[in-house]
Amino acid sequence: MAPPNESKATPKVATTATPKLAAAAKAGPSSADSVFSLKDGELTVGGGKATLLSGVPGNVTLTPFAAAFDPSSSDAPRDMVKRAAAGAHRGAFLGFTAPAAADRAPCRVGTLAGPRRFLSVFRFKTWWSTAWAGERGRDLQMETQWVLLEVPELAGAGAGYVLLLPLVQGNFRSAIFPGDDDGVVICAESGSSAVTDTDFRRIAYVHAGDDPYKLMQEAYLAARVHLGTFRLLQEKALPPMVDRFGWCTWDAFYLTVDPAGVWQGISEFAGAGVPPRFLIIDDGWQSVNRDSDPPHEDAPDLVLGGDQMTARLYRFDECARFRGYREGALLRRSPEQFYDKAMPKAVVRKAAEIENTGKAKKKAAQGGATDLSSFDAKIAQLRRELDELLAKRDAVLAKLSDGVGGDSDGEVGLKAFLKDMRRRFPGLDDVYVWQALCGGWGGVRPGATPLDARITPARLSPGLAGTMEDLAVDRIVEGGIGLVRPDQAGDLYESMHSYLAGAGVTGVKVDVMHTLEYVSEEHGGRVALAKAYYDGLSKSIAKNFAGTGIIASMQQCNDFFFLGTRQVSMARAGDDFWFEDPNGDPMGVYWLQGAHMVNCSYNSLWMGQFIWPDWDMFQSDHACAAFHAASRAICGGPVYVSDTLGGHDFALLKRLVFPDGTVPRCLHYALPTRDCLFKNPLFDQQTVLKIWNLNKFGGVIGAFNCQGAGWDPAEHRVRGYSHCYKPVSGEVRPADIEWGQREDTAAMANAAEYAVYRCQSEELLLMTPKSEPIWFTVQPSSFELFTFAPVTKVPSVGARFAPIGLVDMLNCGGAIVDVVYENGGAVRMKVKGAGRLLVYSDLRPKRSLVDGCEAKFEWENGGKLMVDVTWKQEKGGVTDVVFYY
Repeated sequence: MAPPNESKATPKVATTATPKLAAAAKAGPSSADSVFSLKDGELTVGGGKATLLSGVPGNVTLTPFAAAFDPSSSDAPRDMVKRAAAGAHRGAFLGFTAPAAADRAPCRVGTLAGPRRFLSVFRFKTWWSTAWAGERGRDLQMETQWVLLEVPELAGAGAGYVLLLPLVQGNFRSAIFPGDDDGVVICAESGSSAVTDTDFRRIAYVHAGDDPYKLMQEAYLAARVHLGTFRLLQEKALPPMVDRFGWCTWDAFYLTVDPAGVWQGISEFAGAGVPPRFLIIDDGWQSVNRDSDPPHEDAPDLVLGGDQMTARLYRFDECARFRGYREGALLRRSPEQFYDKAMPKAVVRKAAEIENTGKAKKKAAQGGATDLSSFDAKIAQLRRELDELLAKRDAVLAKLSDGVGGDSDGEVGLKAFLKDMRRRFPGLDDVYVWQALCGGWGGVRPGATPLDARITPARLSPGLAGTMEDLAVDRIVEGGIGLVRPDQAGDLYESMHSYLAGAGVTGVKVDVMHTLEYVSEEHGGRVALAKAYYDGLSKSIAKNFAGTGIIASMQQCNDFFFLGTRQVSMARAGDDFWFEDPNGDPMGVYWLQGAHMVNCSYNSLWMGQFIWPDWDMFQSDHACAAFHAASRAICGGPVYVSDTLGGHDFALLKRLVFPDGTVPRCLHYALPTRDCLFKNPLFDQQTVLKIWNLNKFGGVIGAFNCQGAGWDPAEHRVRGYSHCYKPVSGEVRPADIEWGQREDTAAMANAAEYAVYRCQSEELLLMTPKSEPIWFTVQPSSFELFTFAPVTKVPSVGARFAPIGLVDMLNCGGAIVDVVYENGGAVRMKVKGAGRLLVYSDLRPKRSLVDGCEAKFEWENGGKLMVDVTWKQEKGGVTDVVFYY
């Protein structure tokens, strides 16, 4: 037996490797060359040159990855196995043995005395994660999903950064918690008192590297080839919607979504020249009811989010509002002729009045008031008024199903509605609908379907005790989950999805992912239960929705990423977009937007290894709409809004969306710049959030003032920090863009000179890699976008040229399709979109052609060269531009 606290090997998964893969493993450095060491109570890196943890107990183990990994046991593609083996010396398993078998085993693995800067991500709600920076163990938060440590003393020596990554081992998952006296605790838990163990020697993983972005890639690659329970993003196809503009119905209707309203919304966008290419029919379309409702009828009066959280699915098709639709009804008579588009807002406002009056009653009771009759009377009156509004709405919708406006012999229900929608809006490629992982928020109603569903009490793990108060959690605990038996999970999804696919639905937004951990006690624990459900979901998505038709949401916990991403290739990177603070802070309309942006940015560091990050919707007429729009323009994901009917800023949307409903998407997903990694861009009063991304012929930096809100460890909630809501300053330079993260953009890092365009001020600047950085100041809830384009010499004439892009688009560089420098002094460009094309040119061209015709251009001594292009639908919106020198 090895002495305590010495690095040692644990048995390999398999004993015999295939010759070729075994050779690949042996080709790398041996386990003796591991950069990590555990000896005399210290976990060190770089040959003992940097201590990461001190005071490491004797039951803590370190196993070099090279000693533990057997390539023949991995189901990963061969090239991935080879890459993992080649970097094996930079990784090791950090684990422990417990003194007695337990279903929840917290273990102090050492002390992070610091100061050593770290970045981490932790769960602040069951479903959502956010970033947190610190320097010592005491700074860690509960349910931390990973910790990135800065090791500046080893920068350039292969270990400038170290990632500590909790894993899944067998039937246990793990997370990091703070311990006393700067302790670092790794907690393994099964989620079932019947599932216990003592051996947790592979419950976490450490990996070292000099590039923090590549370090994340390498660490999760190691986890991939080791666990075999998920697939990385690079192994999966993306859904086509990633390149398109869309509309989500949530903020327009909440739970009252109906066919005429959806049609009206799509019509408004299309009529303004911003046609949605995908539609998400959010929560409210399903057939759900509460246990107290008649078993075969929709729950009445569901309006606001929260009302539905104890309701359960009682049938697998659409609710009555959609079920009654008859084919042709809205083709013959459009909503503009009979539908009051102000009605959804009126219904929502009335329901909000009832909710607020109820809150006021509760507050009065807590304050000692004994006579609450005035509140009761007001609530009763408001309910009558709400019932009148809903009755009026239902009378209007009845016209869609009375056989007068539609075809009596045609299709009915959701299938008929989507068939008509695509006739009227042929560019609508995708229609997704909402669902909860367990069917409805409250699961499936027992006895209502052929499936065996039983009400299972919801119990929270002790690790969630410090998370933020959450209405969704309270309601789910109140009602429990109608859980379909795990061995029927595949039947649940097949029943839902086969019907939807037959109706013309192309995908699902799967929400409320982490309810499974609440109900795993009787089902072999949270890992086993998750595997059963995610396996069923993956198979159904592959069969019914082309393998890519899914957006995962409320999923930001390592259980999901390690167990549920075999098929899922797109998921939410941040929490929900909130247009105002649900807790009543009037400044929340502003500071919540910055918090959302920071969550999306930092979560993409780890989530982007598994899925393409989705930054969620926003509202184009919101007070911070431009702030959101700028981030969506360069986030690299789909762009979609949740505008209410009639509530649009089409001028802003046209800076995001081409006339054909596609978007000028960046090549990568946006990530924080290196100088932001260990900072707090939410309430340190000095850091600007900077995110970088890549285009085909340049890069972009977005600078966002997100100061003014964030996590409060004492109050366990996200709140406003009003003293931080002020202007902040920062700097940008070419090196802020991680050009080398893609092979096809790496060469741009070597440019001798860059042209830089500032979106807000419309300035065009020149800088070299050695230039002083560009300084800027950003107002609260404001932004600046910096487009960088390498300067190239035009052959034969020596003119210096850099393509900036269409400056009427927020991601102007994304509009450039091609650039060719020809001998003889010409530059040929292909540009998608319409508006002003800007390039840098130190010499005035002799002439320019746009689609073969002479075109006027503007040129200034500073090098600004501009020409107008127009949208030509027959050419897919692409214009040919030539500059002759």
